[in-house]
Amino acid sequence: MGCEITQLELGDRRLRDFVDVAWQIHRGDPCWTPPLRGELLGSRLLGMKGLLTREHPYHKDADVTHFLATRDGRLVGRVSAAVNRRYNEHYGTKIGFFGFFDVEPEYETAEALLSRACSWLGERGMKIARGPGGYSNATHEANQGVLIEGFSYPPTVELTHNPPYYGEFLERFGMRKAKDYHAYMIQISDGPSERLRSIADAVLERRRIETRPIDMSKIPSEVDLIVRIFNEAWAANWGYLPMEDAEGAAMASSLKLVADPGLMRFAYVDGELAAVLGALPDPNVALRPRWNRLRDTDIARALRLLRTKRRIPNTRLMFFGVLPRFRKLGIDAVLYREVLEYALKHGYKTCEPSLLLEDNDLILRASSFMGGVHYKTWRIYEKDIR
Repeated sequence: MGCEITQLELGDRRLRDFVDVAWQIHRGDPCWTPPLRGELLGSRLLGMKGLLTREHPYHKDADVTHFLATRDGRLVGRVSAAVNRRYNEHYGTKIGFFGFFDVEPEYETAEALLSRACSWLGERGMKIARGPGGYSNATHEANQGVLIEGFSYPPTVELTHNPPYYGEFLERFGMRKAKDYHAYMIQISDGPSERLRSIADAVLERRRIETRPIDMSKIPSEVDLIVRIFNEAWAANWGYLPMEDAEGAAMASSLKLVADPGLMRFAYVDGELAAVLGALPDPNVALRPRWNRLRDTDIARALRLLRTKRRIPNTRLMFFGVLPRFRKLGIDAVLYREVLEYALKHGYKTCEPSLLLEDNDLILRASSFMGGVHYKTWRIYEKDIR
């Protein structure tokens, strides 16, 4: 029997079902880890402005809709469609995005959802459908791509996990690869290599480079510095979109919850801001579902995180940027060594550099240089819909 597809707009109370679809599809998967429901639906108690609410700043520059699939009253799939006007204006394109893609292991359900999303985008003049992501695929947005390699490992913060058939369904629908992202795994217990130590020492002898940890008492101004570096250092990267103040404010609120200042460092050359490296203790360790109605509420999961956040063994290297005029000076070696030494001293076990663009040879080589081993890949797909 076929599924029923329902379209949901912002403000529809059934968006709770849209969020719950993922919990149904992935039920019992020991790796899958969702965000807090408040991150999507909003939560006054937790101070969250949900992405699926009209109040979220994303919707200032985008048009979105949502499709929910049900069969015999059961939730069996979902997908969103979005036209990010700011993205298209920045690139001079007509790319529409699909996201929040979750579906039962029935291709017909995936086909019905994707067809509705592509039709909606085509009606709005889009020529390409790209995804999945959250709503879209700008570099700084969370939940990018479909996992195509590394299924036996749980995701770190803001990354996706899915069964292998997701990619198979997208390709069967006619989607083609747009770009791959990689993740590396570094065993911190090994410490910085002697080669890394010696290179960092040599760099410090040649240059007047100073570093400092992020100041948690000045989060708004520190985030302004991160945004400033991001908007210059990432400008040539695939999928880059300038980060705005509201997005920086959202970053600030998330940093307050889990940041360890020793894992986030700025570098200065002759007193001038030059680079930033930011790793976070992975909150997903505490947020992983317990598959129990009471223990999986937002409050229970948030309390679990607050109780255990200083004992989290894993970290994710979320961003590293060097302003163009300071590249090839060895600043990366200095920051890598300092963060690895801090992590080793404070009991962290692993560090995952991700999402790394497949053609960003500089950062891929740097991840290997730090002792990292490639262990995961996500794929962004696209399809002509003109």
